Amino acid sequence: MTTFKHILVPTDFQGASSSALNVAVNLAKKHDARVTLLHVWEIPVYPYLDFMLASDVVSSVEDAATKGLSRAVTELRKEFPGAESQLRTGEAWQQIQDAIRELGADLVVMGTHARRGLSHLMLGSVAEKTVRLSPVPVLTVHE
Repeated sequence: MTTFKHILVPTDFQGASSSALNVAVNLAKKHDARVTLLHVWEIPVYPYLDFMLASDVVSSVEDAATKGLSRAVTELRKEFPGAESQLRTGEAWQQIQDAIRELGADLVVMGTHARRGLSHLMLGSVAEKTVRLSPVPVLTVHE
C-alpha cells in the first residue's frame, strides 16, 4: 500500500476545492501526512491592452488572495492543526508544479470544475495540466 507523507491541496476557494480539501484531510489523517494548502493568484494579461494595471489594483488582488488563504487555513486548522499554507503568484498550473518539487509533496488533491466544450477550450484546465505534468499522483475531486 502506498503511504503519503505530504499532501498538496491547491485551492481557488470554490466548492470543488472545498470537496478536495475534505478528501485530503481524511487521507492525511489515515497516512499521518502533512497538508499544505496552496493558493495561486495572478493578474490576467490582455494582449490588446497596452498599459500596466495600476499598482492599487494589483495590491487589492493580492490582499484578497492573502485574506482568502488566511481564512481557509484558519478554518482548516480547526480540524487539522498542523496544516500549512502557501500563497504564490503566477500561472496556477506552473506554481503547482513548482510547489510539488519545492515542498516535496508526494500527492496532490485538487478540485476540478469539469468544464467542457468552449469554456474548457477558452479557459484551459489547471487540473488537466497538473495531471499531465505532475511528477506525483494527482487525485481530482468534483464538487
